[in-house]
Amino acid sequence: MSTIKELYEASPGPFVSLEFFPPKTQSGKQNLTARMGRMTALNPLFLTVTWGAGGTTAQKTLDLAALAQRELNIPVCMHLTCTNTSKEVIDHALKEAHKADIRNILALRGDPPVGEDWEEGSNFSDFQHAVDLVRYIKSEYKDDFCIGVAAYPEGHCEGEADVIDHSAVRDLPFLKEKVEAGADFVITQLFYDVEKFLDFERLFRDEVSATLPLFPGLMPINSYQLFNRASKLSHASIPSSILDRFPSESRGDDNKVRAIGVDVISEIVDTIYTRTNGRIKGLHFYTLNLEKAVAQIVTNSQCLSKILEEDKDEDLVDGIEEIALEDSDISGNDNMKKRRRQSSVHNTDRTSNRVLIDDQDKNIIEGREPSGAPSRKVVLSISQGSGSLGRDATWDEFTNGRFGDSRSPAFGEIDGYGPSLKVSSQKAYKIWGQPQRFQDIQSLFVRYLEGALDALPWSDLGISSETALIQEELIQLNERGYLTLASQPATNSTPSTDKIFGWGPRGGYVYQKSFVEMFVHKQQWDNVLKPKLDPSSPNVSYYVGDSSEAFYSSLDTNCSSVVTWGVFPNSEILQTTRVEEESFKAWRDEAFSIWLEWSKLFPRGSATNSLLRQIHRDYYLVSIVHHDFSQCDALWDLLLG
Repeated sequence: MSTIKELYEASPGPFVSLEFFPPKTQSGKQNLTARMGRMTALNPLFLTVTWGAGGTTAQKTLDLAALAQRELNIPVCMHLTCTNTSKEVIDHALKEAHKADIRNILALRGDPPVGEDWEEGSNFSDFQHAVDLVRYIKSEYKDDFCIGVAAYPEGHCEGEADVIDHSAVRDLPFLKEKVEAGADFVITQLFYDVEKFLDFERLFRDEVSATLPLFPGLMPINSYQLFNRASKLSHASIPSSILDRFPSESRGDDNKVRAIGVDVISEIVDTIYTRTNGRIKGLHFYTLNLEKAVAQIVTNSQCLSKILEEDKDEDLVDGIEEIALEDSDISGNDNMKKRRRQSSVHNTDRTSNRVLIDDQDKNIIEGREPSGAPSRKVVLSISQGSGSLGRDATWDEFTNGRFGDSRSPAFGEIDGYGPSLKVSSQKAYKIWGQPQRFQDIQSLFVRYLEGALDALPWSDLGISSETALIQEELIQLNERGYLTLASQPATNSTPSTDKIFGWGPRGGYVYQKSFVEMFVHKQQWDNVLKPKLDPSSPNVSYYVGDSSEAFYSSLDTNCSSVVTWGVFPNSEILQTTRVEEESFKAWRDEAFSIWLEWSKLFPRGSATNSLLRQIHRDYYLVSIVHHDFSQCDALWDLLLG
């Protein structure tokens, strides 16, 4: 299998490369496999697979990367972060990658170690920076791997949103050091200010390398809220000329937002290609495991549309649609065309089931003609949502997040990098201090609900406008010791243009069941809350789990509850928010791991460290839904009565 550098030098361009992350659920993995197969119709030069923070998804990364390398016959680049990862884990990952014929590694620093996990002389101190990993791979594995590194067109600022002393010029010596250590190609952090990237590219060519492959990283705009959050987490500025293209009345309609976003990214792509005279010939897309927006950008972009060729064999395309139709009971199911509307959750960020089996089917599913040329009609079907291929592409075309469908490849974290505090250790100390009593934790949750805190370890989105309707009830719950993570009030047939509840196209109506998710002490649940719900509340259902992976529910196995849906003109019912067993279990594990991530900021044995670990051990995560959406106060009266 060729390396990225070899392929880059041999290709005249333009071309794309695609990033995927390991799904959190088994069904999501199966659906992603089919999605990746469809997306090979874009003829990507290579695929990348992300590595979870601290190696939290290491085996999932290895499995997905090996599967893609084996089944898709496209070079795979595996991410590898080092600073919270032992040398043993690094060696295991590299050996497994080599065994799977993966020749490309993206060497990243990852989150810097803090607290109890960082001691000089420990296994975790072998790698302090990405350049250490580059040197190690070159030293131990010679030329077995083609190594990529990251660059930051606007500068790297350690996760601090309020730091102003960061720039590409300041970071350039570190990038140059990585290149001199043996890096073979560079992929940039996402950006939306094309002028800043062009300035960086000229600087890179003048000061680092005139010939090294440089791939600009682009994230499609699938929803307005995700667009803002992704830029915030990456510290990527958004020019006012772009923000002005998203009028406030359209920001709740993801179809309109994505259409505008496709135009924005297509223009960025064409500007880069034109103004670098084709010097930048490859564009790297952070897909978020979604496909429709990427396909639309490729077909809309003047330069990228060149990678598509007209179909020569209509029978082949018919064959593709027949195969997609075979699986429509799973991947094309109408009930699975949904998104998760993040504004319905008051303080959380948790934004084709066919495995390729043989060479004959693989060529068809990949959308390739026998000659290897990409099929233009396949890409158009995906981008336009037409035919059975289009249905497979769009059943979860919107960003799903934690309350979407767990069968979606995009279910879970928005970036696929695993659980983290979403802020630097310095900012964590600043905004959360050093809580030493449970009352200190309660105070943080209450202050967040009051708008006095920007973030909690589980959320950096801030509270939504509809939270004001239940703010008093949520504060009372927290004052009773129930630490609320997510919630929404009920609403019954509210116009889609409503300023609080509205979403989707005009002329529709939206519905919501009330629900709440919270950490509850095990004794409080057993002695206080559970008796209120069993068996006298037939309109209520719940899931309960703890950090030891214990789980039980009032529902039958594998049941789910749709808690947000909408009815729109000329459209089927859209079910955007689901509370279900598989997704709850995946989030349960992540939610409890964040208590441990927070505790690592403090020395083991300290009061704060002990408190956070005690909550991790002694509390349940509970999700409660009230199904009578016509009774707006029923859930809160029940819990607080």
